[in-house]
Amino acid sequence: MSESSSLPPRIHVLDPRLANQIAAGEVVERPSSVTKELIENAIDAGSQRIEVEIEQGGARLIKIRDDGIGIGEQDLPLALARHATSKIGSLEDLEGVSSLGFRGEALASISSVSRLELVSNAEEDPRGGWRVVAEGRGMEARVTPAPHPRGTSVSVRDLFFNTPARRKFLRTEKTEFAHVEEAFRRQALSRYDITWVLRHNQKVVHQLPSGLTATAQERRIASLLGKNFIEHARYIEREAGGLRLSGWVGLPTHSRSQADQQYFFVNGRVVRDRLVAHAVRQAYRDVLYNGRHPVFVLYLTLDPDVVDVNVHPTKHEVRFRDGRMVHDFLYSSLHHCLASSSPSEDSEEAAGATEQPVADPALTEMKSGAPLQASQPEPAQWQQQGMALAPPQTPARHLGAEKVRRFMQGYQALHPDHEETLLTPQAPGAWANEAKPANEVREVPLAMPEGDPTSAPPLGFALGQLHGIYILAQNAQGLVLVDMHAAHERIVYERMKNQLADAEAIDTQPLLVPVSLAASRAEVATAESEQEAISKLGIELDVAGPETLLVRQLPALLAHADPEALVREMLEELARFGRTHQVETRIHELLSTMACHGSVRANRRLTIAEMNALLRDMERTERSDQCNHGRPTWTQMSLKALDKLFLRGQ
Repeated sequence: MSESSSLPPRIHVLDPRLANQIAAGEVVERPSSVTKELIENAIDAGSQRIEVEIEQGGARLIKIRDDGIGIGEQDLPLALARHATSKIGSLEDLEGVSSLGFRGEALASISSVSRLELVSNAEEDPRGGWRVVAEGRGMEARVTPAPHPRGTSVSVRDLFFNTPARRKFLRTEKTEFAHVEEAFRRQALSRYDITWVLRHNQKVVHQLPSGLTATAQERRIASLLGKNFIEHARYIEREAGGLRLSGWVGLPTHSRSQADQQYFFVNGRVVRDRLVAHAVRQAYRDVLYNGRHPVFVLYLTLDPDVVDVNVHPTKHEVRFRDGRMVHDFLYSSLHHCLASSSPSEDSEEAAGATEQPVADPALTEMKSGAPLQASQPEPAQWQQQGMALAPPQTPARHLGAEKVRRFMQGYQALHPDHEETLLTPQAPGAWANEAKPANEVREVPLAMPEGDPTSAPPLGFALGQLHGIYILAQNAQGLVLVDMHAAHERIVYERMKNQLADAEAIDTQPLLVPVSLAASRAEVATAESEQEAISKLGIELDVAGPETLLVRQLPALLAHADPEALVREMLEELARFGRTHQVETRIHELLSTMACHGSVRANRRLTIAEMNALLRDMERTERSDQCNHGRPTWTQMSLKALDKLFLRGQ
């Protein structure tokens, strides 16, 4: 071996062309990456119309044309230079950046792996445009006159023509265009004040007019995501602590097998953030069917100074200064929105009315505090401390095992000596339970009012049962079909959660032999810093060494759970999000199982009064649209749909 070959390589400055191609490896992954970067530049230019033209999935041509402020002749030579930008000028600008692009590397990176042509005009005179061309070389840009209306056109041809190894990784034309269309869809959903056009191989795929009205925005969403999205979505708007959340949240019954319709924007920038994803997942926790994914288009607005968008080369991830506050705000907002997705939007009083049906003798005893069976031990109580849950709707001091059994027996026919449940209108569209003596002369409406059908409750009145499984009801819109087991399961589950949440403290059970966990130093640090939060969850967790934890106590309801798995998942959530729902989730899973086994079963014959009592309880129960497993509890068939089914009026 020669002496020179054993010497370490000398440090040298990279060739500009090679440096740009390395940067392109981070920014330019495929044609959709180019489309995203160029569209963001067009948005930052204040454009009111953006046209995207694609050929062969973007491998042959990507052309973005806008009517923004344009680029002057004197600035064009720098437009393709690396780290040249007009969007930031100081560290203060970077810390509070509000534009989509700001690094000044996109055009330089794209031009290093393609044949790029940029034509722009910053004046109103269409004869005053200028052109700059680059073909994957590190040569100095040359500016020539080129007529162009006010705005900019960027054409990217033959992507990766000079990097064959990158080009061979491109997929089929159909696949690449699908990614381009998705990039276009994200940007079009971010700005409703811009007119958007997308063409592929000279054919118009999307033409979206601008519009800021609710109707125009929903029309755009329907065009991009399908009419089903809007038909099964609920609008949300909430503001607190300098944070504002708005947008559309899909109902749990309208979910998808993959997470392909989830759009979250932070100050107009589409992001895929783990903290956001965790908050959304927790909000949908017990209303979504197993293996399904929710759909949403949400917009979070906050001060640019408290969010860092410069943490990822593609700017898809962000970092919040107070991640815990953002997480709790998102979770509580979505949780409240989904909880209020009751059968009726028009009956706020009904949704907030007294939860417990007086018709159930077991519940009457529970409310009075009278013991049902003195010899039965009381199970653990649970209080949701620090959890953003809906407020308890029914006060209860204790929940004994026998009471739980009686509580879940279902709806019973009433003896004349007992109090009855009356369905009495409190206000237009609002209904509530009212208990009165049985010997009082009164009218109990159990059918649709003939004079004004719209004054009926949201789910209407029961007509009968179908095969002992479904309840058929009539409301102002038409026919309602209810899965009585699924509906009762949700009602029982929500009441049990509320009663446990209203308990004074959580019952705990010390472990006979403490469980020792081999933990990382990070886990030990989290256990020490979050000691107060962990204790509130009913868990006693001691630090026994630099890499050892001892579990001495668990909530009584989780006495048979795996302590190691529970604690590790809890510590991971506390470290990443500053909040954990693991204990709450495990307890709710147990309650869900109890509610499922205790609800009215199929082939159980109910009277008309019992069916109506179940319908009224559904209208008052949070998340009553789905059972505990995410299955729908009811569906509506409109008169129009029924007429179409039987060819009436045709």
